[in-house]
Formats: sequence, structure tokens, C-alpha cells
Amino acid sequence: MTRAFEDLLAEGQSVPVEGWDFSWFAGRATEGRPPWAYARLLAERLSSTPDVLDLQTGGGEVLAGALSSAAAAPGTVCATESWSPNATLATRRLDPWHAVVVEAPDAGPIPFDSNAFHSVVSRHPTVTIWPEIARVLAPGGTYLSQQVGNGTVRELTEAMIGPYDIGDARVPARLAAEAEAAGLDVVDLQVASMPMTFDDIAAVVVFLRKVIWIVPDFTVERYHDQLRRLHDRIVADGPFRATSERFLIECRKPA
Repeated sequence: MTRAFEDLLAEGQSVPVEGWDFSWFAGRATEGRPPWAYARLLAERLSSTPDVLDLQTGGGEVLAGALSSAAAAPGTVCATESWSPNATLATRRLDPWHAVVVEAPDAGPIPFDSNAFHSVVSRHPTVTIWPEIARVLAPGGTYLSQQVGNGTVRELTEAMIGPYDIGDARVPARLAAEAEAAGLDVVDLQVASMPMTFDDIAAVVVFLRKVIWIVPDFTVERYHDQLRRLHDRIVADGPFRATSERFLIECRKPA
């Protein structure tokens, strides 16, 4: 029996959205994974660096997972996060590694000294400030990042707001050119498109509350009519399908 629309909305509004733990979506939504396996790459890098800075760490979930998997943890672990609830979560989650978590705006400046880190990492940053990354990297240091690609989950955005111009802010080649303009050498750039599905409207609501850049002004009240139409579509046709865009970029600061 199909659950009532308003019940699903209420469930979607009740789910906590702090941090980057997506385990709630099991059985409600799916997303393909990029072939490069960022978590594995990160664990490998952490095993061979004396220090690391994770930019926009969220609740520290990804960094903590990689630290737990690494053959050896860096002696110095630092992270930044702009949202206070996430910074609190990250401080607690990364405490086993005596991490320093600093609340700082995503758009910079990065609150650490120049040439301070041999490894800077970031998964799904909202913005990448290349001159600041180049500044805090030590000579020979590397930046590794999995980023959200241009037009990701466009189908869902358009279901809420209609057709829109996706621009080129997240085109991988543009980001690579910006990195090089900041004095970094791009040593790896990979792109992947993966299928996504949403099995019910509660999953859509939680996703839009959690991943705020998909529909920046999203609230259930503001988009009630669009959610109703999408719910009816899912009931009639099955899971809503979209495409997730990701790219991996790795850069090195010249020695």
C-alpha cells in the first residue's frame, strides 16, 4: 500500500541532516560510485603523509573512515568546517587522532600558516579557493579532491524549479585551469557519471535538505506543489531517476 504523501513529507522533515552520513537512504535511494574509490585513495595518501588538512570536512565522517583504514595515521590531523553543528560533530569524531577542527568559511581564507601541509584533501567542497590551497601546501605537497560535477542531479533540480542554466562553474577543465593559474601542477583529472534513484518523496526531501546546493532555497513549504507532483510521478511510474556527476582532481605544488 502506498504511503500517504503528507506522512512521507513529515518523515522527510524529521530526519537529522547534520554531517555526511548517508546511511538513512539505504533502501530508499541509490547512487552509483565513481570508479576511482576516493575513500581508498584517501587512506593510501594518509598512510604516507606526516600531516593532513581536510577542507570542508562536514561531520568528519569521510576523514575518520580513511584514518581508520590507513596503514598509519599522520602525526598532524587538521580540518575546517563552516557549519557549527558539523564542526562539533567533526571535533568529536576526529578526537581519537587529536585533530584540530577549525570553524571557518568555505570561501576562505584557510586559517592555517603558509607551507603548513604536505597533504590537503576535500570531498565535495562547495567552493575551491585555489590560491589559498596553494598557499597552505608545502613545496611538493598534494591536493586530492572528489568534487561534484556540473549539472549533477539536474533532473531533480528541474523537477523543483524548472529548466535552468547550469553554467560552467563546476566544469572539470575549468577547475584544472584555475589550479594551474594558482601555481599547482594537475597530475590527475578523472570524470564519471553515475545513476541515482529515489524510491519515495521522503528520500527526496531528506536529500534536498542535506545537499543544500541542489535547490538552495528548498523548504517543504515552498516546494509543496512540486513535491506533490513528483510524489504522484513516483507512485505512477516507479523510482525517480537522475544522474550524479563527479570528478577527481589531484594537484601538486612544485618543490
